[in-house]
Amino acid sequence: MEKNMIKPIKRLSFRDEVYQTLKKSIINLELEPEERLNDKELAEKFGISRTPVREALKRLEDEGLVESLPGSSTRVAPLKLEEAKHAFTVVAALHALAARLASPLLKDMDIEELEFSNKTLRLAIENGDVIKAIEADGTFHKVFLDAAANPEIALALERIVPKIQRLEISQFISLKGLKSVEQHDQIISACKNQEHERVVRLVEENWLSLGELLTQVRSRGEFS
Repeated sequence: MEKNMIKPIKRLSFRDEVYQTLKKSIINLELEPEERLNDKELAEKFGISRTPVREALKRLEDEGLVESLPGSSTRVAPLKLEEAKHAFTVVAALHALAARLASPLLKDMDIEELEFSNKTLRLAIENGDVIKAIEADGTFHKVFLDAAANPEIALALERIVPKIQRLEISQFISLKGLKSVEQHDQIISACKNQEHERVVRLVEENWLSLGELLTQVRSRGEFS
């Protein structure tokens, strides 16, 4: 993969900008699992001092995307199957909670956004565009998060979801990905019919089934 995402920073919020740039590069696998990260080299690429780079790396380490090794070296965290399994369980529960809070509050414009996002997801999957597919899936579920208006749910997901997204990108399967589109159609139908408990169940099943699909790679020995 090309690694040309890192460019000199012109804004003043160096630490946040470095953090966001590195996080995106790690999630999108532009910085590959177990790739070494040198704060001096990164600082030179960003065109800044090493301090904000170190602060960003520490923040990413706290979130499990970066890890320190003996000898003061740092690397992108490897993809870990067991960690992903645990993450999917938590993410499914949090999204189900958001759906429970949001479902009675959804408006017509929210339903339209769900439909538009799912159409975008289908097209992205058919075109094999994994990044756009994951973004569209995120937009779909964000409708429930926004309507739920519970910042604690969103904050918890922000720390966990990147681990899942890395796995999704590394194991993108276009044909089976269409199953998620079909599940979204069922969720939309339940929302229209105001079947609130069914919405909650379908949202949770959507995430759990995706987790089952992606963690099947263990049989191929691709993760620790």
